[in-house]
Amino acid sequence: MPLHIETPLVQSRHLSVHCGRPVWLKMDALQPPGSFKIRGVGHACETYVQRGAQRLVSSSGGNAGLAVAYAGRSLGVPVTVVVPRTTSERAKELLQLEEAEVIVHGASWQEANELALSLVGPTDAFLHPFDDPLLWHGHATMIDEVARSGLQPDAVVLSVGGGGLLSGVAEGLDRNGWGHVPIVAVETEGAASFHAAFKAGHAVQLDQINSIATSLGAKRVCDQAVHWAKERPMHSVVVSDASALSACERFLADHRVLVEPACGASLALGYENAPAIAPFKTVLFIVCGGATATIDQIRQWSKAP
Repeated sequence: MPLHIETPLVQSRHLSVHCGRPVWLKMDALQPPGSFKIRGVGHACETYVQRGAQRLVSSSGGNAGLAVAYAGRSLGVPVTVVVPRTTSERAKELLQLEEAEVIVHGASWQEANELALSLVGPTDAFLHPFDDPLLWHGHATMIDEVARSGLQPDAVVLSVGGGGLLSGVAEGLDRNGWGHVPIVAVETEGAASFHAAFKAGHAVQLDQINSIATSLGAKRVCDQAVHWAKERPMHSVVVSDASALSACERFLADHRVLVEPACGASLALGYENAPAIAPFKTVLFIVCGGATATIDQIRQWSKAP
């Protein structure tokens, strides 16, 4: 049995009426650890444990580390997660709930990642949060599930952080014969490393992350995401933090599910009926989720000047 579950695929009446077209939601916010990450992370953890790994080490601002911790506890293997100082108290509490060892280090994911790599011993496995073919292969299963349902969207809208979800969805579309279906990749201002790479034609290192959507906070996307941007139809869109936060509140009211601002970024295109989705008749949103933000935090961020 895989560590992830098959998540609901539902049509959003609220967004469909608002946008004037069928809008579907792949509800990966309902995964046991709270985000899509467990698909790829679970597959990778199972693979590494089968190869003999006795400890799992990860670096993550929240959701990837939480997925590793969940997988390790499920598999009976200890987990160490290194997180940057920007990681919320809520995220650290959830990691500890999953019985992971949590180490706080550095101002960014890159610094946390450097320490995590230094901790990896000969019997450990390192779980990268977004740059590993095993992750992409696991994330692609969400598109397999959509294909089995009989729904074929005209576009897929998703959020981009390090590019793991994008790479997995692109792989899933490709292996189901949907290589022509465009991906609309969304980021927040201040965390738009994919947008910079999309314009440049190669990965670009941002100087800093300046967005409340910390789960999107990779200064540089993986090369595989840039590869897919060159190989298939792709659109890159940037929204404000305010738009992402508003989408979180509206999605909670409409669908009774709380998601992080990182997920709200892509949902904002639906709630704002953005021009980026106007050409498409049937639109699928990947509701990637996120377990590390509370509604109180989201409302506090919304009030900030």
